Amino acid sequence: MIITQHHSISTLVQEGRALAAAADTVSFDLFDTLLIRRIHDPDMVKPAVARYLSSRAARMGISKTWPYILKLRNAFEKEQRQETGLRFADQEARYPDYMGRVIEAVFGPQNDDRLLQELTDYELSLENAVLVPRVELAAWLKELKTQGKRLLIVSDIYLPASHLERLVAHAGLLEHVDAVVSSADTFLAKASGIAFPLLKERFGLRYDRWLHVGDNPISDGLRPQEHGITALVLRDGREKLRKSLAKRYCEYSLSQHFYRGRALQQLMLPLEAENISRHPLYVQGFNVFAPLFAGFIQGVAEHCLRSDIRRIYFFSREGWLFEQIWNEVAPRVFAGAELPKVSYLYVSRMALAPASCAHAGLDREHADIVFLPAGNRDFRDVCRVFGLQAEPFTPYLAKHELTQETVLSPAHEGFLMKNRIRFNEMLEEEEGFQAEVRRQTLPANQALLRYLEEQDFFQQTDVALVDIGWLGTIQRFLHRAIAHRKDAPRCHGLLFGASRGIPYPETPRNQLRGMVYDRDRFDAAASAMLANLDLFEEICRAPHPTLNAYRLADNEAGYELVFRRSDDAAAKAEQAHSEQFRPLQEGILAGAKQYGTAAALLGFTFAELKPWLNYLLLTRLAFPKTSEIEAIRQQQHLDDFHGQHQTQVPLTGNGLWERSAFALRWQPFLRTELFFRQIRMRLKGF
Repeated sequence: MIITQHHSISTLVQEGRALAAAADTVSFDLFDTLLIRRIHDPDMVKPAVARYLSSRAARMGISKTWPYILKLRNAFEKEQRQETGLRFADQEARYPDYMGRVIEAVFGPQNDDRLLQELTDYELSLENAVLVPRVELAAWLKELKTQGKRLLIVSDIYLPASHLERLVAHAGLLEHVDAVVSSADTFLAKASGIAFPLLKERFGLRYDRWLHVGDNPISDGLRPQEHGITALVLRDGREKLRKSLAKRYCEYSLSQHFYRGRALQQLMLPLEAENISRHPLYVQGFNVFAPLFAGFIQGVAEHCLRSDIRRIYFFSREGWLFEQIWNEVAPRVFAGAELPKVSYLYVSRMALAPASCAHAGLDREHADIVFLPAGNRDFRDVCRVFGLQAEPFTPYLAKHELTQETVLSPAHEGFLMKNRIRFNEMLEEEEGFQAEVRRQTLPANQALLRYLEEQDFFQQTDVALVDIGWLGTIQRFLHRAIAHRKDAPRCHGLLFGASRGIPYPETPRNQLRGMVYDRDRFDAAASAMLANLDLFEEICRAPHPTLNAYRLADNEAGYELVFRRSDDAAAKAEQAHSEQFRPLQEGILAGAKQYGTAAALLGFTFAELKPWLNYLLLTRLAFPKTSEIEAIRQQQHLDDFHGQHQTQVPLTGNGLWERSAFALRWQPFLRTELFFRQIRMRLKGF
């Protein structure tokens, strides 16, 4: 018997249209015909479901590993198939039956089906996440519906028809078909051919007026033709190649950690109708920055679950995007686990700096931070950063032979070391200078504490503070502002990258850790992010202006968040740049969603994905193409911490991302030279 096979959808649909003219009924296979999976093996869903059950069990104090649960599932499914094989021609299984047994084996006898329903919902959500409709076949199915054909979807699978209907509905096809039929309901399948007489009787069909479309030469070709049903079989070579690539990367990943990230990104790729023309920045966000940021968020979640941290605060303007990425990644990757509660905290260096002095004063270490940016020069910059009025300090300055304009930064002309020594001596005056500092900054501290109390900050024993990086200045100021309170929680700073340009004052109650890069843990590849730190801030920038201050309100318990003006030239330039980067953020969020699904299926940890993240940093930050630099090169970076004074030291760097397009294209070995220069700096401890 000759089976009609087509190696492209277009030719199959073309012939199908001609054959359908003589048919009253058209039936379609579901998987690998109407819908394709991102994964090469349908069983890849099972370990993720086992991890979900293991996490649910752990929350109830039951210790069952996911491999044990997966083994139970496979054993119970096999047993049911053997039992049905004794009564029916097909060795079929039914999901609710054997998964109900798994639940009882793990959790004990159940009084209701609530847990089974939750488990089913999770597995079907995973299936929906990996299933994509074939565009041409879906369009043809809808066309057939308008012609008045009876349309059936028929599948040999362990999921009952009621479950399949949810998958078909998610694909947008349920309203166009008359029925969805599964072998799990009758244990009679297409594979033996018995399903076709059953359908004929159930729906009153005629074999000679019936067209069946599927992808299996036996179940969808030979068996229906044995009953006189016209059959078309799809043998899509391009789809087979895609699956073989995914399979190859997954096999490589078993022994080589580098390929774990590559396998993950293979599963993230858009398919069919998703694969449309996109803005180049969207593509860059999806392929490069989404894995970097989503991997970082996965690492944050792992750290919090491991350390039993139950509350996460996303920091500063970058935290706005990180919270959205968390919502896409964490619930998918850690389904079943009790994740920490998360919220976004309005903070900034400028707002926290005054509040940090209200009880601890302004010591030399924190005054030195002011002069890290080369644009800051004198005492007026100290006052600007720490929210101080300069005039009340005039007597203290005069006592130490200083003025508001005395140069205190070695980056500026007129600097004398003796003046810096005098300044440091002034900082040691507790009764005079420091008392005035505390008096002026106390209202900012009180407003901050009211804000934090409203955010339930002091009700926690441990909090994770998630930020982009780099020096940890925001966390430094925040912890200093709250350290006097007995109910201050332990602060666990989790940064995308910790460049640690200045030592961080770590204690058991105030710790800082760079997840993707940390200068204290040498990682040459990850240090590539130092080539352009500002770029990450610009990419992640929130749509709202930066926070300038915490201010007490008129009412007794109130406070106000004071944001930077959004109508000056600098702010408008920043807004225009953010608008330009909007496609980049859209790509990041779309990629994060796909990352969450792929990571849940593959089960790789952040540490196992780290080699691939390092590869992305190295290739896109240290060795990018000239076109990539020109597309996302820094254009507008607003830094209120940085003063406006002109300096002897050039304010612009001489790194790769500041070079001209001519140098980037025509200067041989430029990228290699600058990368190894950076490595030498790391080895020297800078």
